[in-house]
Amino acid sequence: MTSTTTSTDAPVESNTTLSLQNVTISYGNFEAVRNVFCDIPRGKVTAFIGPSGCGKSTVLRSLNRMNDLIEGCSLKGRVLFDGNDLYARSVDPVEVRRRIGMVFQQPNPFPKSIYENIAFGARINGYRGNMDELVERSLRQAAVWDECKDKLNESGYSLSGGQQQRLCIARTIAIQPDVILMDEPCSALDPISTLKIEETMHELKKSYTIVIVTHNMQQAVRVSDMTAFYNAEAVETGSGKVGYLVEFNETERIFNDPQQQATQDYVSGRFG
Repeated sequence: MTSTTTSTDAPVESNTTLSLQNVTISYGNFEAVRNVFCDIPRGKVTAFIGPSGCGKSTVLRSLNRMNDLIEGCSLKGRVLFDGNDLYARSVDPVEVRRRIGMVFQQPNPFPKSIYENIAFGARINGYRGNMDELVERSLRQAAVWDECKDKLNESGYSLSGGQQQRLCIARTIAIQPDVILMDEPCSALDPISTLKIEETMHELKKSYTIVIVTHNMQQAVRVSDMTAFYNAEAVETGSGKVGYLVEFNETERIFNDPQQQATQDYVSGRFG
């Protein structure tokens, strides 16, 4: 089990790449998720699971400051990346998003050729190497090279939904991040495409830290090393629910020997 931090002043373990320390995220006056402590290990796949409205996607987006783009969203506590506070005044959120990439729920290729989908982001981030090699390497790492190598000048929209999602993964890889965040990347895909994405994740974790939000518990079992279970409870005012982290442990322990009754109830299908 990866230990969770119990104090905002506690040191971050060397095998930890991202550390949430007493993180509370609010939209206006409404707390969406409260008091999250969680150390995400380097070079592994960590899954966030839990019922709708428990804050797991909100927490995921906090890891590369995507919530900054939502008006009225605020964060208390600290999010550390390799020991550095991502929300410090001196930190450039654009650089954060380069080093911690994001793959969204719906495939969102650029309205450009397959080649330019990969090359565009690398180019504006100052890549000066061999672009052809970068494009091929990124598409290979995302397991979509064989399906598009003969039509690199065609639109990214010409690909199937599953291929578009892998193109988006390749686009993220091309800017050479350290971490890849995935927000339900397979929810809009058919089973065969989902399997290819999952196989891709197994390969990618050799080079990247991956954090995935999924509603599919079988997927969490298949792809993740660690699992964080979030739940939500009614707030005192009765004006909604606030999310919180119930349990964080090795995936095998979460599903086969959970320490909390709520976790047992969720993974056994009693609610959610």
